Amino acid sequence: MEVRIGVTQSARELEVDLGDGTDGVALGEEIEAKLAAGGVLWLTDRKGRRVGVPTEKVAYIELGTADDHRRVGFGLG
Repeated sequence: MEVRIGVTQSARELEVDLGDGTDGVALGEEIEAKLAAGGVLWLTDRKGRRVGVPTEKVAYIELGTADDHRRVGFGLG
């Protein structure tokens, strides 16, 4: 499961790879609860590194699988 976090006042986004066995629905509910409660959103990646983002700085969060292909270019039609 790959998590992308947009941070306010930053042009870059954070990408955290949580591993293939992560339940996306449960993770989404945990993130939503933490954002509502405030504080720091902590995620631990597949290598055991912890990433923390203050909840008031979170602009958006995207949950997806590592298999999702990013499309680049200008498609017409």
